[in-house]
Amino acid sequence: MSRPEHIAPPELFYGEAEAEKYTRNTRIAAIQAEMTLRAVELLNLAEDTPHYLLDIGCGSGLSGEILDEDGHVWAGLDIAPAMLDIAAGKDVEGDLFLHDIGQGMGFRPGTFDGAISISVLQWLCNADKTENRPRYRLQRFFSTLFMALQRGARAVFQFYPENDAQVEMIMGIAMKCGFTGGLVVDYPNSKKARKFYLCLFAGQAAGGHKQELPQGLDGADGAASVAYTQTRIQNPSRGKKPRKPAKNSVEWILHKKELARKRGKEGVPLDSRYTGRKRKPKF
Repeated sequence: MSRPEHIAPPELFYGEAEAEKYTRNTRIAAIQAEMTLRAVELLNLAEDTPHYLLDIGCGSGLSGEILDEDGHVWAGLDIAPAMLDIAAGKDVEGDLFLHDIGQGMGFRPGTFDGAISISVLQWLCNADKTENRPRYRLQRFFSTLFMALQRGARAVFQFYPENDAQVEMIMGIAMKCGFTGGLVVDYPNSKKARKFYLCLFAGQAAGGHKQELPQGLDGADGAASVAYTQTRIQNPSRGKKPRKPAKNSVEWILHKKELARKRGKEGVPLDSRYTGRKRKPKF
């Protein structure tokens, strides 16, 4: 079976039909949730504290919904308009940007507390156009990502490498751009369950403590992780997304304004007893 990145560029491969099919597939959604939870775990964030995260290749918002449930504020990038249209239609909480990450990113230095990416990194290695040089695109991507992260923050990429040479190329370029870290492989002895996570550190953590590369899951640890993920997905008392207020209701407006304030946006109107009140029709 051909790899998706060998069929067409991502913005073409994930057209309206494929984007809708991908998002509605319950098996894909479960796998995406499992890998997102694992990526967030590898970020090693302080517990019970919301963080500002970057979702690279956010697609239709499947990963973003997990970040919402964990209470994080996030921004998402994707190159496929059809995917972003679905995410916007679901009213996800993150800010969405249509962008080709191979051209680099223009965020301010130190903007994000961490970054995750699910099933995206291998697309940068495919020269689907004459002007797309994988090494150049990877260099632009990793150098601008390094700048966008707080010092000591982590970036975790779940990806599907095509071969060992591709892994070496990706890791080599990431290290030249300032990152440290390495490859974490979960279930290395299982062809079906094996997952690759590139865990990168953007400098030393606070206090100058050396960051240790996490261990991959295997055996009993792996079974425990799968059970935990299934609980988050299936158990209505744990990990269930809160009911969203009706659009344009007072609760909805107050929630949107609070999110804008958390993201540092200026000019957010003050709350008052008139917030959300319906106006009388004009004569």
